[in-house]
Amino acid sequence: MGVISGVILDESILLTEGEDKNGFILRREAEFLIRTLSLSKTHIGISYEVDYPDDKVSVLQRIACLYSLDCFILNDPASHVMPAWSIITDGGIVYLVSNKKEFLPKLSSYKWLLVVLNDGDESSYYTTDVLQIQNLVEFPLTMCQLNKSSMGTKAVTVGYLMKPSRMEDFAKRGAFPLCPTQNGLMFVALRPMLPLSTQLKDVDIVLHKATDEILSIEDDKITFRENIQELQGYLELHQDLCGRQPFDQRGHFLIVNNFEEFNVETRLAEARLSLSCIVKPQAACGVSDAHKMAIVFRVDDFKSVGVPLPAVMHEYVGHSSTLYKFYVLGEEIFHAVKKSIPNADVLKKSSNGNELKPLEFDSLKSLPIGDFSVTRRESIDIKLVIDAANWLRRRLQLTIFGFDVVIQEGTRDHVIVDVNYLPSFKEVLDDISIPAF
Repeated sequence: MGVISGVILDESILLTEGEDKNGFILRREAEFLIRTLSLSKTHIGISYEVDYPDDKVSVLQRIACLYSLDCFILNDPASHVMPAWSIITDGGIVYLVSNKKEFLPKLSSYKWLLVVLNDGDESSYYTTDVLQIQNLVEFPLTMCQLNKSSMGTKAVTVGYLMKPSRMEDFAKRGAFPLCPTQNGLMFVALRPMLPLSTQLKDVDIVLHKATDEILSIEDDKITFRENIQELQGYLELHQDLCGRQPFDQRGHFLIVNNFEEFNVETRLAEARLSLSCIVKPQAACGVSDAHKMAIVFRVDDFKSVGVPLPAVMHEYVGHSSTLYKFYVLGEEIFHAVKKSIPNADVLKKSSNGNELKPLEFDSLKSLPIGDFSVTRRESIDIKLVIDAANWLRRRLQLTIFGFDVVIQEGTRDHVIVDVNYLPSFKEVLDDISIPAF
């Protein structure tokens, strides 16, 4: 059997009764599987029997229409779709079916690999040509195993672990193909409902976004959710498995735990910081209010700032309302230019007698850009930033990351103000960033 080129989903593994018991809906795990296969551009078909109830057939047809799938009656000589599946020869076809199907022996006449969803019924029909899985969520990893067996050493399986919305965003853009890429990469989601150690046995590289799984940050110690803790333990015991990226990433900051007990003037002087300052939560992601920030213009106003503590303070760099976002993918480096917050003097002039109160905002929702005119843009030294990117890659042991650069107006100092591993790359065109990824 060659690399899998198509998957046929039997009706027996797709539908369940709705909450009102009067209709049928797609099973949740079946919906996950269809979305995963569809986003990987896998050829998918849905099959049902000749005497299948009309109400269920209509549901299957709606599903097929929604996801642009083939939908056909199995063994129907009048169907134009069924023969097309039976003569596909450019790879393997998998038929995914429940073990309660009475015609399982008949399916063995096709040159399809049968994968049976096993509910523990020992009386079911099995042969050496049949694979069994306990849950539909297992199938993507099973598919990777089959393809890897067919491709040999040319195949590499990348397991990824991150929050569902991030998975969806990357998958929609074609970044996580389940089917092998030209260079043999296959991407499979590590699912929390399955034992992680079992999944990792068939994975060569782990791509994680651990900051999606932060429970708490106390005394500079990060506590992750159980799945990340389990991953950490597994990687420590299996050094041959490549984990991207490191879990422990630290820097040097001026940290404030309590503004009431914090001598602002003295500490700013010691840190060689001057007003205006920007105040950010020390927890840069993974927790609520992580992106709530404030620009403070006067020493006396720090105590009234609503930024969660502990907080990080650094000088607010006037950067001509221009932010440069850099993305590093292995040896490839991309950048985009974005409009940013105006210089402090512009913000002060716009206060209109509001006594220069701290300017508070959520950086994920709305930056205080407003209708300010863009001042003269400083030209960026690309070679300098590329050198910095290469240094960061070595220093942080990161191969997939992004960072922001601002150019201080007047001095032309290039300042890196943020580093983020496994960013979205949304500012880079998909047809450029995804192949590099």
